[in-house]
Amino acid sequence: MREALHQTFTTHDGVELFYRHWPATPAPGEPRKAVVLFHRGHEHSGRIAHLVDELDLPGFDFFAWDARGHGLSPGARGDSPGFTSSVRDVQTFCEHLGTTYRIEEENLTVIAQSVGAVIVATWAHDYAPRIRSLVLASPAFKVKLYVPFARQGLALMRRFRGNFFVNSYVKARFLSHDPQRVASYDNDPLITKAISVNVLLGLYEAAERVVADAQAIQIPTQVLISGADFVVHRQPQEQFFERLGSLHKEKHVLPGFFHDTLGERDRAPAIASARRFILESFELAPGRPSLLNADRLGLTCAESERLVTPLPRNSLGDLYWRMIRASMRLGSRLSSGVKLGFDTGFDSGSTLDYVYRNTATGTSGVGRLIDRNYLDSIGWRGIRQRKLHVEELLRLTMAQLREEGREVRIVDIAAGHGRYILEALQGVDPLPESILLRDYSDINVRDGSALIREKGLETIARFVKGDAFDRDDLAALDPRPTLAVVSGLYELFTDNRMVAASLAGLADAVEPGGYLVYTGQPWHPQLELIARALTSHREGQAWVMRRRTQVEMDQLVEAAGFRKVGMRVDQWGIFSVSVARRVS
Repeated sequence: MREALHQTFTTHDGVELFYRHWPATPAPGEPRKAVVLFHRGHEHSGRIAHLVDELDLPGFDFFAWDARGHGLSPGARGDSPGFTSSVRDVQTFCEHLGTTYRIEEENLTVIAQSVGAVIVATWAHDYAPRIRSLVLASPAFKVKLYVPFARQGLALMRRFRGNFFVNSYVKARFLSHDPQRVASYDNDPLITKAISVNVLLGLYEAAERVVADAQAIQIPTQVLISGADFVVHRQPQEQFFERLGSLHKEKHVLPGFFHDTLGERDRAPAIASARRFILESFELAPGRPSLLNADRLGLTCAESERLVTPLPRNSLGDLYWRMIRASMRLGSRLSSGVKLGFDTGFDSGSTLDYVYRNTATGTSGVGRLIDRNYLDSIGWRGIRQRKLHVEELLRLTMAQLREEGREVRIVDIAAGHGRYILEALQGVDPLPESILLRDYSDINVRDGSALIREKGLETIARFVKGDAFDRDDLAALDPRPTLAVVSGLYELFTDNRMVAASLAGLADAVEPGGYLVYTGQPWHPQLELIARALTSHREGQAWVMRRRTQVEMDQLVEAAGFRKVGMRVDQWGIFSVSVARRVS
């Protein structure tokens, strides 16, 4: 039996999480490869340690963590600051494996079960890691709560009580037919039966999003489904598999298996299938299908074309959206934010700056109430979180440039009013050598210049009019930037050729080793509302957006000559902010 070393790593918020490491000795000249294991809910890494020997992959390092709030990791049992925090823990863990053990992301494969499988599937969707393969066993996309309206009741109780805990009703004998597994579960002091409502409801929300948009996952994936699962529903697992975007995927339904798929009595065939799938994935050259033409072919292209197409006159859908538009027009008489959206475009720099300031204004108390409801919509909350993520990555990147002994010369090619750039400088010392803000809009240039004066940054910052899609103009930027920023721009344009030209211009301008901070919108729950009811800055046209998966956005950036080195995602999975480095 392979012996495990006990280790810890520091995750993104400074918490030290426990993990087990089973080292391997790679063949001379061969890159180091690893299997990363993620346990079920309520459990810990010791419960999946048997897979290390059963998979019989001596040339692979194995790693298995205790998720926060589980096993030997700290935190309230069964709790986390949020489901998306656990997802980001996965990203931090894999980054730790890369820096500590020199294992490239392309040489990682992941096996995850139940709740761990949902966490990993969400990570695969949101972060678009370049791992070699993914094995998901009985992913808990929809837990069987049995009590009618239990989810709605828990959400209502949380509004009044805040976060609280519920205990698992599942008995060990309904998890596995293996008597040793059942006995060890019942006697394991590290098993925690509790789960926080925040984590449980976050699990549901993330699972619905990932199942609906599984086409965004391009990783070779194997799904193992237990045929007699008392814990989770099967249909979402089937839907997830059918929608998977990977060219290499396979599904195995295991008759009679209970929920602990990889801990079942007769698990040998399932283990053999996972082993074969992993080895075959390493026989394939690492890579993903090109999505550079996804604006002309594919699911998000068809989705945006559907939203562009007018609904049949006087159909129920047409009448519904006409009513919504009329109510918003009525609301614009009272709400300053809604009025500004209709006047300048809901995607304009002026609207975004209003959303950033997040102060409800209107002609009366009713108007301010309407405005508050407008500012609290899920899309605008995501926009404000995107601003915080942009500012965080800007500060980190500026600090990195200083550590490298390089000047900080910033350019933002579509800055709006430039608020997130200027506010990111709070507490930064020394300040950048230069800041160049650009935008196509005369209004944005005027108001952004006023904001520079208000912040007292005239000596280092200036605002000029410029076209963010003019490759030659961008290539000639002077001084050459070491940090380029594109926030909230590419999401507004469906054409990848325009985006590619813009990125190519930035690649020509940014010094080798310099950085690019860019945003994406891989998901949005209100696409139809936006397309049917809101207008854009382009002469009152409908605001129709085409989503770009994170894989597509990263491929566009990579094709221009950058490589992604970090990213952030909001808690709803709507907006991502990434940082990439200019390849020499």
